[in-house]
Amino acid sequence: MRFVKMHGIGNDYVYVDAYTDAAVERRRDLPALARAMSDRHRGIGADGLILLCRPTASGADVRMRMFNADGSESEMCGNGVRCVAKFAHDRLGIRKLPMRVQTGRGVLAIDYVVADTRLASATVDMGEPILDAGRIGVELPRPTADGRIVDFPLARFVPIPAEWSGWMDESGLLPGMTCVSMGNPHVVLFCARPEGVALDLLGPHIETQPIFPNRINVHVVAAVEPARAVMRTWERGAGMTLACGTGACAAVVAGVLTGRLAPEATVRLPGGELAVKWDRGAGASRVLMTGPAAEVFTGDWPD
Repeated sequence: MRFVKMHGIGNDYVYVDAYTDAAVERRRDLPALARAMSDRHRGIGADGLILLCRPTASGADVRMRMFNADGSESEMCGNGVRCVAKFAHDRLGIRKLPMRVQTGRGVLAIDYVVADTRLASATVDMGEPILDAGRIGVELPRPTADGRIVDFPLARFVPIPAEWSGWMDESGLLPGMTCVSMGNPHVVLFCARPEGVALDLLGPHIETQPIFPNRINVHVVAAVEPARAVMRTWERGAGMTLACGTGACAAVVAGVLTGRLAPEATVRLPGGELAVKWDRGAGASRVLMTGPAAEVFTGDWPD
């Protein structure tokens, strides 16, 4: 099976063409295949597997299916969908502008920049952020009055081990959580020093709490100034990753809702930077995310 390894600021996936060969998508072992390919010691190494498929939605040019490194299927990946557009442009000859990619989030419009005949960067219209707790996938025993979870006391429903108090205090981790969905669920925690957060402990602890029945992505974010944020990510099903595009969008939305960030901001992640804009003009609400897409290498999986 031919594959292409690609990444968006370090958020890396294995891409397989099920657009040309539809039999690939009919395989029953796709979760196991994702686990095997993603293994960084015995496989190719990636945050997951993404298939490019024929679209089933009207108006879409290509369809994306995404499997995390643990084999679970996810709705959406902001960095991954930019690379889907690159694969479709560079390898499938799809030249639509904007390109419309069908995802678990719906059909997303993607504008892109070409350099030397290849797609180099892309701007994704991520759609309207989802703020209602029920639609995000958060089950609080006592729902908030407006259905939103903005700077909500984390410890009220998430037990925090006492032995974590040291690094929590040193990193300036604030007690409020803000939940946003960009087609997949996110919890954003603001702090002074993201690098000081023991994310290998905090991430899996929050991800699997009962109030998040479908699990959740966890982000620690520092609002350095209104137009600049620094962020680290724990992705459900993948663990710590170098970047998360939907998470960066959620972070800016959370920053605006809590008065910490401007609607247009640069988010720096360990793998690089993304430009995010929450456009709320003329009665519409949509989040635009811009970043690069890069091909690393190609190969044949012995299958």
